[in-house]
Amino acid sequence: MATTRTAATHWEGGLLDGAGSTTFQSSGIGTFGVSWPSRSEEPNGLTSPEELIAAAHTACFSMAFSSGLAKNGTPPTALDTSAEVDFVPGTGITEIRLTVVGDVPGLDEAQFVELAEAAKAGCPVSQALAAVPSITLKASLSA
Repeated sequence: MATTRTAATHWEGGLLDGAGSTTFQSSGIGTFGVSWPSRSEEPNGLTSPEELIAAAHTACFSMAFSSGLAKNGTPPTALDTSAEVDFVPGTGITEIRLTVVGDVPGLDEAQFVELAEAAKAGCPVSQALAAVPSITLKASLSA
């Protein structure tokens, strides 16, 4: 059965002088301000579509990777995933860099990287972002 999640953005004004707010409707976790300067320059306490994509990608990847590790018989103790999403005004999203560090007993570095790459390929958000020219992954076990 499919699930549907909703969010909405209210925007006022033009692109350069306007601003808006994005509300997470399904979860009710809040409303966050957005503006062109927060997207193309410094955040100044506001969010951007790229930051929201980074959050979605890290959550989805972590779930996919955790599932793959469990299916491998090596469930993780912890996974810490971050994403950097590059946005170039006039061009769009040009690159996404995922980094994951994991504590996974019984797994060596090569297996960890192999399963991380499989999770990146299988993650629904990665698949939705397939048009991005470059999505890289850096995976390592914690010390």
